[in-house]
Amino acid sequence: MSRLGDLIKLERTRQGLSYKQVAKKCGVSDKYLMEVETGKRIIADDQARRILKVMGMQQQTEADFTLDDIAATVDLQSAVPQLSRAVEEKKLTKKEKREGDAKDEGVAGSIWLDALAGVLKHVPIVNAAMKEVGHRLLPITDGKIEGANPDKVYYLTAPDNDLRGFRVMKGDLLLVVPASAPVDGAIMVLDTPFGKILRKTVRMAGFQVMLQKFDASCESEIKNMNEIVVVGRCVRLEADL
Repeated sequence: MSRLGDLIKLERTRQGLSYKQVAKKCGVSDKYLMEVETGKRIIADDQARRILKVMGMQQQTEADFTLDDIAATVDLQSAVPQLSRAVEEKKLTKKEKREGDAKDEGVAGSIWLDALAGVLKHVPIVNAAMKEVGHRLLPITDGKIEGANPDKVYYLTAPDNDLRGFRVMKGDLLLVVPASAPVDGAIMVLDTPFGKILRKTVRMAGFQVMLQKFDASCESEIKNMNEIVVVGRCVRLEADL
């Protein structure tokens, strides 16, 4: 099944519409729509947007999740349970329905927001001074990203080539999860008076840790545990080719 086909199916199901009802609104055959939803036919992005717009789905939600973001990032099948719960929780009363279409649009948007908030997260990209310079979208699995609280996860832009020998180049993005102690053999984020730095750490006896960097050659220094401030562990590397 294609992601855009999934998205069309999810919105059609949310509204309780049949293939024929949607096909008639959009000027396509119900067979065509069925083939798109089942992945037997590839649909162009602009055509998918048109169908979703005709069905009343907003092009962008309150959380800045665009249709492209959703289709490219989320396993939409995993969103179905959250969406179903959100629909049940936010059903309009007969009185609210009489208040007009504008009210309905807002609720529809919030339903999508509630459903997607459980499966998609804007993860900030920060520099060594912890200034946000962008974001990436990551899926949430069982309420976590890489086993951590989604609100505590971020991408750190590698500030230099100190770890080039470990295949981390300046400008690469490292996904960071919270940590307060060095992990043996891991790349850790350390806090210093000059900003965040990256070091590979090796645990040693006697509450000591070896900090390694590897640019032109491998350099190491040994520190007592109480001399360093660990703030995170790098669990993923993303680099542009």
